[in-house]
Amino acid sequence: MALEDTLTGPVFDRFRDLVYRKAGIALGSTKKSLLVSRLAKRAKDCGCQSFQDYYDAVTQATDGEEFLNMLDCITTNKTDFFREPVHFSFLRDVILTSVGTERRLKVWSAACSSGEEPYSIAMTITDTIQQAERWDWRILASDISTRVLAQAKSGRYEMDRVERLPSDALRRHFLKGTGSAKGTVKVKPTLADHIAFRRINLMDEVYPIKTQLDVIFCRNVMIYFDRTTQESVLRKFFRYLKVGGYLFVGHSESLQWVPNPFTYVAPTIYRKG
Repeated sequence: MALEDTLTGPVFDRFRDLVYRKAGIALGSTKKSLLVSRLAKRAKDCGCQSFQDYYDAVTQATDGEEFLNMLDCITTNKTDFFREPVHFSFLRDVILTSVGTERRLKVWSAACSSGEEPYSIAMTITDTIQQAERWDWRILASDISTRVLAQAKSGRYEMDRVERLPSDALRRHFLKGTGSAKGTVKVKPTLADHIAFRRINLMDEVYPIKTQLDVIFCRNVMIYFDRTTQESVLRKFFRYLKVGGYLFVGHSESLQWVPNPFTYVAPTIYRKG
């Protein structure tokens, strides 16, 4: 029997339960073929003869690393610089102009993937406020995947990832690679030094965040959660935002049918209080 044929109903249900319990991702009954296509190669690379073997490998790994490898396979980490630009316009034109004399800003990129989002936030901040170096501004960038976090923290990108950025933005914020790094760019320390990368699972009841936040970006993540999980995550976000703080969600997501304590501001933009 081919490995692809070993994802029986009971085995599929085991994967569904595992992914839901640990990552909050709800895999509907129609996702069986997706799971086969996304996990078959990984299972073979691990030397497994069946999906049950691979399930055992995932659940028996004491360091939890194979579970993260599995999540990398079944989730999409596609992102771009300044994706969904209306959010960055709102950050520039509304939020940054209202910070006032406090000169403090704390932002959380709650699903930062390979880093384009937090670096886009940092570029918006430095390009908008005068004497940004005199401000106390920090960005927490987190993801459940250690693989994409490592990529994000490196701050290095192939040229095709930045080709849509204006040439002046490239000059201000990136260093061009030379030698073995030719054909790449690296984020300048003026941005990178303000960003802390950390693995955070949104399913955790308590997040490692000590100060209340001005802004949370959590975009294109809620689509993976069922309503119960969405409600739970939103309540936690509300707890970590300061009064008057903002939450951004993805344009394919809507909180309209999800009970939540936020005030609607504009499509995909919400406020606490």
